[in-house]
Amino acid sequence: MESMGKLKRSHSCNDLEIQDLNKEVTLMGWVLRRRDHGGVIFIDLRDRWGLTQVVFNPEINAEVHAKAHDLRSEWVLAVRGIVMERPEGMRNEKLKTGAIEIMVSELRILNKSMTPPFPLDEDVEVSENLRLKYRYLDLRRPGMADNLIMRHKACQAMRTYLDQENFLEIETPILTRSTPEGARDYLVPSRINAGNFYALPQSPQLFKQILMVAGMDRYYQIVKCFRDEDLRADRQPEFTQVDMELSFVDEEDIYVIAEGLMKALFKATLDIDLETPFSRMAYDEAMNRFGCDKPDIRFGLELVSLTEIVRNCSFKVFRTVVEKGGLVKSINAKGCATFSRKNLDDLTEFVAPFGAKGLAWVKVKAEGEWQSPIAKFFTEEERADMSAALGAEEGDLLFFVADQPAIVHQSLAELRLELARRLNMVEPDTFQFLWITEFPLVEYDHERKRHTAVHHPFTAPYEEDLHLLDSEPAKVRSRAYDLVLNGNEIGGGSLRIHQKDLQNKVFSALGISDEEAADKFDFLLRALEHGAPPHAGIAFGLDRLMMILAGRESIRDVIAFPKTQKAACLLTEAPAPVNRKQLTELYLRPDWEEK
Repeated sequence: MESMGKLKRSHSCNDLEIQDLNKEVTLMGWVLRRRDHGGVIFIDLRDRWGLTQVVFNPEINAEVHAKAHDLRSEWVLAVRGIVMERPEGMRNEKLKTGAIEIMVSELRILNKSMTPPFPLDEDVEVSENLRLKYRYLDLRRPGMADNLIMRHKACQAMRTYLDQENFLEIETPILTRSTPEGARDYLVPSRINAGNFYALPQSPQLFKQILMVAGMDRYYQIVKCFRDEDLRADRQPEFTQVDMELSFVDEEDIYVIAEGLMKALFKATLDIDLETPFSRMAYDEAMNRFGCDKPDIRFGLELVSLTEIVRNCSFKVFRTVVEKGGLVKSINAKGCATFSRKNLDDLTEFVAPFGAKGLAWVKVKAEGEWQSPIAKFFTEEERADMSAALGAEEGDLLFFVADQPAIVHQSLAELRLELARRLNMVEPDTFQFLWITEFPLVEYDHERKRHTAVHHPFTAPYEEDLHLLDSEPAKVRSRAYDLVLNGNEIGGGSLRIHQKDLQNKVFSALGISDEEAADKFDFLLRALEHGAPPHAGIAFGLDRLMMILAGRESIRDVIAFPKTQKAACLLTEAPAPVNRKQLTELYLRPDWEEK
């Protein structure tokens, strides 16, 4: 191997163009591919910025040409040479450097490389586990590198915007106290305080509220958070939030700041000018129309309730569900009456994992005639009423689910998305934002036999609903809001409780005793007694946002070193065992004694 010697890189591999002809330049990078054309050797030299073609001609320098015979993929080179114009017909219009090449006079081989376990110059299908094991090679691929570059631009744009809006970037602790009200905590044993544990933060929630009590007024942080929960394509055990909190504000102030942040982000990364304000929808309306609280509004296929129409019908399945307090809802798939019986069976199987015990269907024929195994159970008037409610026309396909509300909503919400995928109903590169507001404050947890917070226990309820806290807490609306983009929740927040008496009242509604509240949240309750201002906040999932901006299916593609779905790092083989001495020092083995 050779050193760089006195060579200094003069340009990146994406800098040089036709106006640089005859310059002597020095480039450094990796061999992407090598071609031998009748004795003249061509190398595509690649770095983070792009690639440049470099040429080894035996007539220019026979010694350098001889060295170039040994070059292989991913070797690391430094080359010095003259910028030349490519011959006629040899230009590559797809490259910024496609009109020039470097005629090499000096070559230094800085390092060799083993043969990569997968190609780096093609967009080929590679096992994700293999990509994660050799992440340093995966990140050399242009698409993956572009994702990290976009992420950098996004963070820079958001920092600039928030600075202009008078926010302070303040770091909060990573080692903190466990307050397990959401997902499971990652715990860190303390060596100095035997038998006690820190927790890695699920969010900086309590600290950012305390910063408002401290008078910081506008705080933000691009921060790592940790949750020990089951993983999927859009979830990681450690993830990044764009976190913020503001004093003396209400929902409208949050909407304006957040929409401005999204405008700055989209302009910096995709050069798209977003239109504001974004649409808004109350939680109840979202559930009724779309079956979920993060609806994709880029297409129709809305849910329609038929509960009252079928309440007294002869179809026992529907009637029994309604009698038990359930719902009957339907989706009209316009023009899909051509679906085969196999298509219908496949869709019935598709909704089964969401709890649906069946998927009834009707094909609408000429003059409104119904073709379906269930058509005979309805009167002509009932069929007409259902068709009218659904806007049914000849050629339409109607789907029905009857069950308890949660099952009906989830089944049809997922069916709606599946139909949109199959029917290509979504225009590519479209972005539809939607604020979801007026969430319930609490929901009943049947396993724990008590109410739990829908967002977190520090969310403020609507003042006009306060009288329901003791008697009917499930009817209390919270001053919470989520921002949804193309059916993905990308951010959420709320107005916070800033008075100790109200915070204690909400704790009581959640079944948190005074003793438990004092044990877990005493530092917050003390802070609320020392002049806490009205405040509110929001946090955006940066990884999920970048996944959408980059057009990827998994957030692992926009994180430099992600974990697998089993929370493992294949690159470093973490988590891994540690030695007995380390465990003993942390008092995690039975053979330690009190010091």
